[in-house]
Amino acid sequence: MTTTSQEAFLRAFHAERPAVTADAFAGARAADGRSSYEILRDRVAGHGRVLDLGCGDGLLLELLARTEGCRPAGVDLSPEALALARRRPLPAGTTLSESRAQHLPFADDTFDACVSHMALMLMGEVEQVAAEVARVLRPGGMLACVIGGGAVGGEAYELFVGLLRSAIGTAPAEQRIPALGDRRTRSRAGLDSVLAPAGFAPVDWETVPIDLSGPVEQVWDALAGVYDVGPLDAATVESLRVDFLAGAKKLTAPNGIVPCGMNVHLVTTNLTTNLTANPAASPRTRPAANAAASPRTHSAANAAASPELQTAARPAAGTATA
Repeated sequence: MTTTSQEAFLRAFHAERPAVTADAFAGARAADGRSSYEILRDRVAGHGRVLDLGCGDGLLLELLARTEGCRPAGVDLSPEALALARRRPLPAGTTLSESRAQHLPFADDTFDACVSHMALMLMGEVEQVAAEVARVLRPGGMLACVIGGGAVGGEAYELFVGLLRSAIGTAPAEQRIPALGDRRTRSRAGLDSVLAPAGFAPVDWETVPIDLSGPVEQVWDALAGVYDVGPLDAATVESLRVDFLAGAKKLTAPNGIVPCGMNVHLVTTNLTTNLTANPAASPRTRPAANAAASPRTHSAANAAASPELQTAARPAAGTATA
C-alpha cells in the first residue's frame, strides 16, 4: 500500500466526516478533568510559535490561540476539515495550509514547538515527516504528540473492538481499509528509532486513560467514527450497532452511563542541537515549499485542530492507524 493510496483514503474519509476526532474526543476527559487536547495544549505552554501537524477541524488550534503568547499554525490533508477550522476564532493572520507533513511549506527554524493529536500515527514516510518537523523547529524546540493506546479494558471500548474485528473478518476485501501509518509510531522504542536520526532526544512517554463514558448512543457515535467502520456496508454497520447496544446494556450503570475508556500516549521530546552542528547530517537542507504551495492566512474567524479517531482495531491491536 503506497502513501498516495493511504492519503487518498484519508482525504475521502474526512471529506465525509471532517470533525470526527473532535466529535469523539472534545468531551472526553482524563482523571484530572482535562481533555486530550487540553493536555497537549498545556504541554507546550510557554512556546510562542506552535505548529499543529494534522490539525483537522481546528479545535486544538483554537485552544492554543487562547493561550497567552501562543501563535499557532496548522497543516492538514483535508480541505473539508480546514474549512471548518477557518470558522474558528483564531487570531488574524493565523496560517492554515492544505499540505502533507512530508513537505511542510515553512522555512527552517519557524516554530518553537510542534503538536500532533492522533495524527502522527497515520502518516506514511514517517522518517521524512520527522526530518521535516526537525527542519521547521528551532534547535531545542519541542515535539508533543497524542497517540492512540488501546482500550482501558473491561469496558465498552473493548467490547466494540471485539465486535468490529469479527465484522471486518467476514467483510469482503473492498470493505476493508488500507494499512495506515507506520507501526513504529505506536511504541516508545519505535518512535525513538524514527525520531533520533532527525535529531530528537529520547522521548518521554506517558500513558493517560481517557474517559469516553456516556449514554449508550453517545458512546456508539464516538466509537463508530473509527476508520474501519467507514467502508462497511449499511447492513454490516447496523448489525454491529445492534450487537454493541446489546453488549453495552450489560455494562450500563444504574444512572444510564456506559463505561468506556481509551488509553492515549502523551509523547514529548526536544530537538537537540547535535545534528544542526553538522550540516551534512542535518535534516535542515530542504528549502521550504515554493510560493505556489505556501500556506494561506485567514482572519480571526478561522482555525485548525487535530486528526482522527484511531480505528478501534488499531489502538487495541496495534495495527496501522487512523
